[in-house]
Amino acid sequence: MARKRKLNVFSLSFLDIMSCGFGAIVLFFMIINHGTVAKSEEVNKELLAEVKLLEEEVLQGDERLVLARNSLEVTQTEIVTTEGLSRQLLQDLRELREELAQYEDSSLARREDINALKADLKALEEASRRLEGAVTSDEGQGDATRTFIGDGNRQYLTGMQMGGDRILVLLDASASMLDETIVNIIRRRNLPDDLKRESDKWQRALRTVDWLTTQIPVSSRFQIYTFNTEARPALAGTAGRWLEAGDGSSLEKSVTALKGVVPGKGTSLHRAWEVVAGLNPKPDNIYLILDGLPTMGDKVVTAGKVSGRDRLRHLDRSLNLLPSGIPVNVVLFPMEGDPMAASSYWRLAQLTGGSFMSPSADWP
Repeated sequence: MARKRKLNVFSLSFLDIMSCGFGAIVLFFMIINHGTVAKSEEVNKELLAEVKLLEEEVLQGDERLVLARNSLEVTQTEIVTTEGLSRQLLQDLRELREELAQYEDSSLARREDINALKADLKALEEASRRLEGAVTSDEGQGDATRTFIGDGNRQYLTGMQMGGDRILVLLDASASMLDETIVNIIRRRNLPDDLKRESDKWQRALRTVDWLTTQIPVSSRFQIYTFNTEARPALAGTAGRWLEAGDGSSLEKSVTALKGVVPGKGTSLHRAWEVVAGLNPKPDNIYLILDGLPTMGDKVVTAGKVSGRDRLRHLDRSLNLLPSGIPVNVVLFPMEGDPMAASSYWRLAQLTGGSFMSPSADWP
């Protein structure tokens, strides 16, 4: 009897079927997963592009924020500055209003003063007309060789007597004649020549010479020299010669020529007294117009400082060249930093029998 065959569940056919099924599942899974990965990559690319775009916008926003902050700081600074200027302008406006009120008050007072002056002027004009009627034409002419018109009808009381047969005028034309203070002298000596000639102090000196020449007697002879480190006649070509005052033309030409002189260099009285010694015959009256003690002696020195004692020594040594017996009349324009000048020149005038004057700022 045949033996029954045993049934085995895990036979070869079953394994084949299971293997095929499992392989189909793996293949199906791989197909699905590949599609998912591809789609994920596409989605990621789009997201990355949007992220980059957003990052660029964030960077641009940061830059704009920085610019805005800087603009805000500048604006705040300008606001503070403007507020300060506004306060200053308001303060200036208040001060101007106060000054205007003061000027209005002073203007009223000045109008009253002007009216009073007009009344005085009218009275003086009437008195002048009466006096002119009492003076003959010959007496009114006098012996003046030139006329000098100052600021109005002024009477000049100086104590100087313009006399003698031979009159010498010596005018200091050094750099110190540009101004009263040392600082302004240093500033002005570097200016163009036209501006140097327009210096107030130099113009005063020229007006002084102008006034002195109007007092020269018609019968006298004269000469005008300028001096600094050297001496020159005012009228070129007349060195060592006396000029006639009678015709008036020589005086006028000499005074006019002085307007072209430019003050400069140092001051040496040796040069001035050499002019006196070189004239033949000698002058019998000298008028010395200057502003201080000499800054150098016989030798011209262009460097180094000069003390007050040195300047006194230069003056004393220069007097050895001055011939005796000639009056020296001094017109001194005081200068800053030269306190011994007035007493020294007053002593010179007293010793020589001349006169000394230190005029006010508005003379002549």
